Amino acid sequence: MTTAPATPQYKDQGGLETMDPSGLQRWAISMFLRRMASGERVRKKRAKAERRRRKAGRGHVIEYFHQVDDGYSHLAVQLLRPLLDTYDVEIVSHLVPGADGKSAPEPELLLALSRYDAAQIAPHFGLSFPAEAGVPGVQRSRTDAEADLLDLAQRILAGLDNADFPDVAPLVGEALWTASPDAMSELARRHPPVDPAVATERIAMGDARRAKLGHYSGAMFHYGDEWYWGVDRMYHLERRLAELGARRVDGDQLAPRPAVESGPLRDDGSLTLEIYPSARSPYTAAVFDAAVALARDTGVNPCVRPVLPMVMRGLSVPRQKGMYIFSDSSREAHALAPDKPWGKVCDPIGNPVRRCYSLYPWAESQGRGAELLSAFMHAAFREGINTGSDAGMRRVVEAAGLSWLDAAPIIDNADWEDAIERNRVAMYEVGLWGVPSFHLIGKDGETLLAVWGQDRLWLVSREIQKALSVA
Repeated sequence: MTTAPATPQYKDQGGLETMDPSGLQRWAISMFLRRMASGERVRKKRAKAERRRRKAGRGHVIEYFHQVDDGYSHLAVQLLRPLLDTYDVEIVSHLVPGADGKSAPEPELLLALSRYDAAQIAPHFGLSFPAEAGVPGVQRSRTDAEADLLDLAQRILAGLDNADFPDVAPLVGEALWTASPDAMSELARRHPPVDPAVATERIAMGDARRAKLGHYSGAMFHYGDEWYWGVDRMYHLERRLAELGARRVDGDQLAPRPAVESGPLRDDGSLTLEIYPSARSPYTAAVFDAAVALARDTGVNPCVRPVLPMVMRGLSVPRQKGMYIFSDSSREAHALAPDKPWGKVCDPIGNPVRRCYSLYPWAESQGRGAELLSAFMHAAFREGINTGSDAGMRRVVEAAGLSWLDAAPIIDNADWEDAIERNRVAMYEVGLWGVPSFHLIGKDGETLLAVWGQDRLWLVSREIQKALSVA
């Protein structure tokens, strides 16, 4: 169980991270986000990158950024050799540190989640990750032996060239995550580690290259001016390479996105799925309806627990991170529902979110809480409706099947704040802090699964079926 930070006095961070932009700022942000979400913009950007590649006579070069103590990186690095065998590509590998505090406001929680999450998803992608692995080098009470093992792993990897990295790095990761000094020593004998100063220099070089290209995280693939995160975005990269004619052998994708399954078993209401959405999160907007539908289709009790957007609860979202989040979430939204509109944005940060949440307890009492949130996010991310105005909120309320006549007298109340804060605390207590998050609870109140991200709904669906199969 993770202890949530004490209830903060949330302060506006100002500038590009303000929680209450002026009308002009909101318009400018919304226009920028619409451009980022444009499928036509992405197509033109990719075509430009391909013309530049051909003109320079270069092959298909993928740059991979590996964070040694990151669980997601250990999964990603296992795909390097299959990528080289399947596609006509060259891979340039870099070592990088974890994201800084502004880009990863909960770094220790993130590394712990990467271990837990990687162990959950690895079998579904045909990859390996030890289920009982610790988090080497990041525990507050870590031993000297654990720190030494992490240091040796970095020094071995820092001495590898691009030809050896795809084959040796997975073995180094396995020795690290299984805490095997003997296996690591054997790898060090075959692949001599560099001096600590050289390893530090190589990690700094990787960090600088990543920053120059415009990112902050580990387990990242960069190809043709676009970023792909680990195994979860590999299907986007593989699709792009195939469209460019870079696939050298026939066959299925190496890491296709698993489908969300709503059967065959159905619950009688003994399981509960807590859904933690934020009404300003594009990732939430992309998957919220599907999450609620999964619970209802499987008979699981849905419990929707909204939280404030990250900026509105004091967590920083730097411009670089914000740009990646919206471009990536737009790519995901188009892939999840290619026939649904996406990207006509009117940013709901600040007062629009507060107005929506002020109506949520009332909507929930009418059995329409999820419908209110769905209508609000549809208006904000798909229709470009100003949800800060009475006219905009009326459209939201009525689209949710509720009465504006009843809503108007109670909108803008502050009665919702304590409940939203309790939701934040509950989310932290299961080791989560981002949105959308999912917490699947068994009939006796035990945690069956706690995961973060729209790209984990398929895993939730499988855990539901697993739980029902042993009930």
